[in-house]
Amino acid sequence: MGMLKSSLAFLVLGFAFFFCYVMSSGSYDYFQFVQQWPPTNCRVRMKRPCSNPRPLQYFTIHGLWPSNFSNPTKPSNCNGTKFDARKVYPEMRSDLKISWPDVESGNDTKFWEDEWNKHGTCSEQTLNQFQYFERSHEMWMSYNITEILKNASIVPHPAKTWTYSDIVSPIKAATGRTPLLRCKYDNNTQLLHEVVFCYGYKAIKQIDCNRPGCKNKIDIKFQ
Repeated sequence: MGMLKSSLAFLVLGFAFFFCYVMSSGSYDYFQFVQQWPPTNCRVRMKRPCSNPRPLQYFTIHGLWPSNFSNPTKPSNCNGTKFDARKVYPEMRSDLKISWPDVESGNDTKFWEDEWNKHGTCSEQTLNQFQYFERSHEMWMSYNITEILKNASIVPHPAKTWTYSDIVSPIKAATGRTPLLRCKYDNNTQLLHEVVFCYGYKAIKQIDCNRPGCKNKIDIKFQ
C-alpha cells in the first residue's frame, strides 16, 4: 500500500510539473511572422513622435508570433524563460538592428526582450531564444517585401490607393503563399501597416494565411 501511494504521489507530481510547463510555454498551431511599415506605425500607433523624425522606408520585423488557427487575431501570450541579452551575440545584434529595430523609441534590446517574453516563450520547446531571433532574421532576409512591391509599381504615395488584391498578388507571386495584410485607420483612411507571412509549427515551411486583415472592399493607402 505504501509503495502504491508513493507511485501515485510521483505521478501526480509529474503531471503537475508537466501542466505547469505547458501553461508557461503555451500551445500553438503555427507562426505569424509580422513585418511592419514604420511610417504607418509612427503615424497611427504612437501618441508621441517616433525617435527618428524620418521613419525607415522599408518593412521591419514586428515579431514572430506563435498562434492558433482558432483565434488568429490573438497571438499566444506566455510567460516562460526570460530574455537573456547575453544570448543576442554581437553578429546577431548587428543583423537585428537592421531587420528588427525599435522604430518607436529606438530601444532595440527592450523591444526584443518584450517580444521574446510575451510571444517567443510560447514556442521555446521548438525554438530557443537564439534560434527564435536567428530564424526571424532568416525569414526577413528570404523575401524583401519593399522590393517586391516596388517591382510591382507599389511605392509610397501621398494620394494613390490600391486594392487588397493589388498588394497581395505580387507578394504571393514571389513567395508562392498568400500573405495577410493588416491596416490602421487615420482620418477614415485605411493605411497599410503590416504584412504577415504564416509558417508551420516548426517555423520552417511557409503556409497560406487564410484570413484577410484589412477590409478588402476599401482601398488601401501606402504612404
